[in-house]
Amino acid sequence: MSKFNPFEFVQEVRQEVSKVTWPTWKEVWITTLMVLVMVALASVFFLITDQVLGRVVNWVLGLGA
Repeated sequence: MSKFNPFEFVQEVRQEVSKVTWPTWKEVWITTLMVLVMVALASVFFLITDQVLGRVVNWVLGLGA
């Protein structure tokens, strides 16, 4: 088992980080907005689905008016 060398570890981490392709601010904003839009759409979808299924269950069980 090799010994841990903190200096060598830091050098390797810096090498790997330099290989990363970082997104531009424009890409970050577009992606963030798309995530927020999809969350909003999913929320509306699940709200409507919950309401419909709730009414169906109430109707089937005869609890609705």
